[in-house]
Amino acid sequence: MRRLRLIALILSILAVTGLLVFALARNGFRKQTVAADEQNQNQKAHDDVVLASPGRVEGQSDIINVGAGADGVLTSILVQEGQQVRAGQVIALIDCREIESQINEARALAERASQNRLRLLRGSRTEERRKAADETAVARAQYKQAQLQYQRVAQLYKTGDVSKEELDKAGRDLEVAEATLHATENQQTFVNAPPLPEELARADSEVRLAEEQARTAKARLDKCTIKAPLSGTVLRTFLKAGESVSTVFPQPIVSLADTSQIRVRAEVDERDVGRVHLGQSVIVLADAYPDKKFGGKVSHVGAVMGRKKVRTGDPAEKSDRDVLEVLIELHETEGYLIVGLRTSVQFLNH
Repeated sequence: MRRLRLIALILSILAVTGLLVFALARNGFRKQTVAADEQNQNQKAHDDVVLASPGRVEGQSDIINVGAGADGVLTSILVQEGQQVRAGQVIALIDCREIESQINEARALAERASQNRLRLLRGSRTEERRKAADETAVARAQYKQAQLQYQRVAQLYKTGDVSKEELDKAGRDLEVAEATLHATENQQTFVNAPPLPEELARADSEVRLAEEQARTAKARLDKCTIKAPLSGTVLRTFLKAGESVSTVFPQPIVSLADTSQIRVRAEVDERDVGRVHLGQSVIVLADAYPDKKFGGKVSHVGAVMGRKKVRTGDPAEKSDRDVLEVLIELHETEGYLIVGLRTSVQFLNH
């Protein structure tokens, strides 16, 4: 009886051991199968790659360094790195109080020139016109009186009632009255006359000059307000409030780029240009994310060869060959890729 129990125990142990060995063998076979499948997929993917090129991540637009259009001291920087800005948004201010004073002076000169022109067009004052008319009326009345007096003296001289001296005196009075009438009429004509063409042209030119000076000063003041040339992301701020800016020795205040859509600019060696075409599928790899692959396609192929700009850091890299720039439109980056990140671009055969 004891022997039968021992035999049964041995058989149970053998059965359990067999099951364990079978399970381990099955699991190992499955791992080998999975590894073989992965190896086949990697080999297939490797077989699809026709060439690989270095690249660099960039935004929808090139990086734009925004500088100052006027000399002065920065009073404030209104944006921070990583901030989203709109086109036309104020990003920095320059102290230009001196230009503001020039604008006020130019506007005052423009107003004075405009008023002088209006004064010239209006002519003499109403009181001056009325005075000239009254003086002409008085001179005309005096002339008529002198004329009647001369006629009366002439009749008396014919009858011998007056002397020749009185006739001559009446004639002189008539001449004086006539001269006075002509003078007052000329003065009235002068008072009522419109401005001369050359005077009006001079007044117009003075108005235009003053207005142009005001516009120039306003344009200079507008340059003291630095605005974003496009909608995008502030990548870097180079200066701080209190630092000087100059148009003679320009330096950027901030750098911007449109990051609404991330793309990759790849540099294809001149020997491999024939393997690249529009719409070609690519895989983008980055050392920062070794376990991720970013899919995309060729959206633009350059029209001219150029020198290398992307350096991989490999000492054996050749830099004396020309390259062709190719833009890669990525399907989705999920916020991983940032502007300026170096990548490796694999071009597939489809």
